[in-house]
Amino acid sequence: MARPKKYNIDVDQVEKLAGLGCTNIEIAAFFGCTESLIRKSYSENVTKGKENGKIRLRQWQMKSAQKGNVAMLIWLGKQMLGQSDKQEIQMNKPIDDVEFLDI
Repeated sequence: MARPKKYNIDVDQVEKLAGLGCTNIEIAAFFGCTESLIRKSYSENVTKGKENGKIRLRQWQMKSAQKGNVAMLIWLGKQMLGQSDKQEIQMNKPIDDVEFLDI
């Protein structure tokens, strides 16, 4: 039976790669190992890296919005505040004996 290969995998580097949005397959390719090794042995580091990446992205979005980026302000309003572009129009019963003029 063959002895398992030893890989020099730096957990900080795993977190950085995951924070950039790399997949387990891409991280494995970087280290020259299998995706299953990354998934099984480094899942906590991958998760931590992805969450840190989300935090950094959110910081950049907020900075962009603070600088007056209107598109980012609108997007963040929709995502974080539940705002929308939709206007709900409620149709009521017409009033009896009212005649509308064509203009």
